[in-house]
Amino acid sequence: MTVVHTHALRLTRPGGAARFEPVRLPPPGRHEVLVEVAAAGLCGSDLHVLDGPPAPLEAALPFTLGHEVAGTVAVVGEDVRAVRPGDPVAVYGPWGCGACPRCREGSENYCAQRSRLGYAGVGLGRDGGIAGAVLVPHERHLLPLAGLDPVQAAPLTDAGLTSYHAVSLALPRLPADPVVAVLGVGGLGHLAIQVVRALAPAAVIVAADVRSEALELATRCGAQHAVRSERGAAGILAATGGHGANAVLDMVGSQQTLELATGLLRPGADLVVVGSGGGRLELAKGSGLPAGVRVSLPFWGSRPDLGRVLALARAGALRVEVETFPLSQAGQALDRLRQGTIRGRAVLVPDSTPPRESA
Repeated sequence: MTVVHTHALRLTRPGGAARFEPVRLPPPGRHEVLVEVAAAGLCGSDLHVLDGPPAPLEAALPFTLGHEVAGTVAVVGEDVRAVRPGDPVAVYGPWGCGACPRCREGSENYCAQRSRLGYAGVGLGRDGGIAGAVLVPHERHLLPLAGLDPVQAAPLTDAGLTSYHAVSLALPRLPADPVVAVLGVGGLGHLAIQVVRALAPAAVIVAADVRSEALELATRCGAQHAVRSERGAAGILAATGGHGANAVLDMVGSQQTLELATGLLRPGADLVVVGSGGGRLELAKGSGLPAGVRVSLPFWGSRPDLGRVLALARAGALRVEVETFPLSQAGQALDRLRQGTIRGRAVLVPDSTPPRESA
């Protein structure tokens, strides 16, 4: 089989800029699948990799960035049976060992061997999708698009899946008429609102953000109340009579949003911290948290859950707010992401311009 040559946005050293470089992708091995990339989403996690401390992915360098990937199967290994060339697919991103109990049930996001693997998934220690093609190590990581636009599907593999997983953690404890607060209405938050609307249609959703355009997006996505975060917990609670929330989804995870979240919780509520904004929360008896509060720190989601997310999108219940960029302008898109000026998700699509940017 022919070796594939492409350009990829590569991180080669800790603290260095990612640069487009020519890469050589070998023919797929027995269980591998070569996927031609049709869309690659950008995420705050990409900025953490680029701008944050080198651990824990330093040992995995160099690698290609991009963990939200959708495309078309190009070449399959000899033992691949579930997909064939020409199939449109979404890539399930949190690759695990494949052998531990969590991986065998499809929850590779909680792989028991994660600390030994040295990577978190595609584009996070393993070569990702900000490239012309990506080599996927096993067919189990691929789900059919079945009519979905790859530009919509790519961000659903992380932003949609992570939001779904976060909501599903709180869902079993919600009463018949719950109040759910969503803090931060960006690439994750606007999808979390839609997931709550789909899975708990009786819920009253209160969205909070510092940006007027984000609050407008929250309302379009189904939030009944959209409140500026600067009003604090009292201002947000006033939107629903002051009784507090049965679940708070903190999509930011900063010190400010965590402190805000703790002021919104009812007894027995769920606090689901999704964002990695560097905030810290004291967990102790008598620390001020209401009785019975449960705190969750979700990471990504399971492969079966991704199938459910894609199904919601096909049914029209999930729609990603997307801003597209040519692949050759990945550096500009990442700059916009750093500046916080992307509404929803940024998605890179192939173009014919030779990429020369660094990020």
